[in-house]
Amino acid sequence: MATDYDAPRKSEEELSEDSIEALKTRRNDKNSGKVDEDEVEAAESFELPGADLSHEELTVRVLPKQSDEFTCAGCFLVRHRSQIVERRGNDEYCMDCAG
Repeated sequence: MATDYDAPRKSEEELSEDSIEALKTRRNDKNSGKVDEDEVEAAESFELPGADLSHEELTVRVLPKQSDEFTCAGCFLVRHRSQIVERRGNDEYCMDCAG
């Protein structure tokens, strides 16, 4: 962010007046004490870490490794053959793990 050093600067007294007026306007703001109801509803749907998810059932379709894919020997992720960077024996390594 550029700073204009030629612009007139406020004194300490002017800065304190601005902050007092800002506080007064915040105090008089009628909506400052209200809670947005949508936020409350959204917060109720969040799951906390360590929550009991034993009743949840996930369905994911798993495809077998395709002919143009390989399993990286470093990160064990299935990746496209175009990401093979290094081969050591029978092991193939992706761009992220080679080195």
